[in-house]
Amino acid sequence: MTKTNDYIKNGISAHKEKHGIKVTYNGLLAQSGADKVYAVYGFGSNWVDQSVHQMMKTNHGFEISLPSDDRIINVAFKDSANNWDNNSGRNYSFYTEDSTKSH
Repeated sequence: MTKTNDYIKNGISAHKEKHGIKVTYNGLLAQSGADKVYAVYGFGSNWVDQSVHQMMKTNHGFEISLPSDDRIINVAFKDSANNWDNNSGRNYSFYTEDSTKSH
């Protein structure tokens, strides 16, 4: 397992919240001037309950609070032009019960 901080070089950070995790995205899409960024996420290795939600633009990049259900949450990002940041096909994976770990 690697620490969530390993994703910081890609512009992604996550912090545990009471009912999930807050993900901040300031990666390639944001740095390329994306006006909107969407988080595409699902749980477990099969992306169960997959959802797509627009992230809120902030001074820190784009942010979203994602639910926790004690499974691994997988996240990829896309912009309104359908450009993707999926960590070179590996996606960004977090353990929702302890967002200090990633997979």
